Amino acid sequence: MITSEIERVLALPHRIDLRLTLGPVRRGTGDPSMIVDGTRVWRATRTPEGPATLHLELDRAEGTVHAWAWGPGAGWALETLPDLVGAVDDDSALTEALEREERHPGQRRLRDVHRRLRGLRIPRTRAVLEALVPSILEQKVTGKEARRSYRELVRRLGEPAPGPAELVAGLMVPPSAETLASTPSWTYHQAGVEEKRALTIRRACGRAERLEQLVELPPHLAQERMMTLPGIGPWTAAEVALVAFGDPDAVSVGDYHLPHQVAWFLTDVPRSDDARMLELLEPYRGQRGRVMRLIAAGGGAAPAYGPRRALRSFRRF
Repeated sequence: MITSEIERVLALPHRIDLRLTLGPVRRGTGDPSMIVDGTRVWRATRTPEGPATLHLELDRAEGTVHAWAWGPGAGWALETLPDLVGAVDDDSALTEALEREERHPGQRRLRDVHRRLRGLRIPRTRAVLEALVPSILEQKVTGKEARRSYRELVRRLGEPAPGPAELVAGLMVPPSAETLASTPSWTYHQAGVEEKRALTIRRACGRAERLEQLVELPPHLAQERMMTLPGIGPWTAAEVALVAFGDPDAVSVGDYHLPHQVAWFLTDVPRSDDARMLELLEPYRGQRGRVMRLIAAGGGAAPAYGPRRALRSFRRF
């Protein structure tokens, strides 16, 4: 077991913004497993070699990321660091697509956002369950509800992050697949998760070994395999693919807000559906997930109509 600190300095081949790049990995500002503070990141994770804590500091002037790691999985975490921070991510295909003849009014707007947010890269965590569980929690509920449930599950069922207590205080490693698979329904219920989503999580965690092996497959095939599990549809599979597989083409079909956001950004039309969203994204096939991330990060939300969806608490049901 590695209990002492090990470190690595990674020279970056292109600009990287850690906050933007790792945004989808972090599940809200209260995520107990991840802290982002400007150019610094703390992350607790489970690796194939065991739990690990990773501390990252970005030096923009030097073009490097300095990383420190603790725990049994420290070596693995540092070895896969280039994938995690998007150092191996290539966005040249989108650059080429944006320089072609304009297909819609928003193409120039998208080109400007891409240039302004060049530090936004697609991460590849290789941690399928850590992306899948919070994505399941986001099914059919608001993001705020899902983040609250995930926060409670990590605090109840996770474990303290490895490393010096004065540095990692409050940081938690997400619960293991074995723990989540054996957790009774009433514990999920206390965290605001009803039986359907709890059952989906337990089923997925019961197949954790096979799911983690999906990182070795092409992303589209990995998503197809994932969707053979009951309760895992195209939206959930795409959410996992964008984070765990580093798939720049992952499109989250079935989301309530995304079609409106894409149509508003690209065509100034405030309301849309999945079919129209896919039509607008087609010129960027191969990079559609990256386009959606850029729109979300730099484009703002579409105009809202009607009352906000009220937060629910499944604890009361």
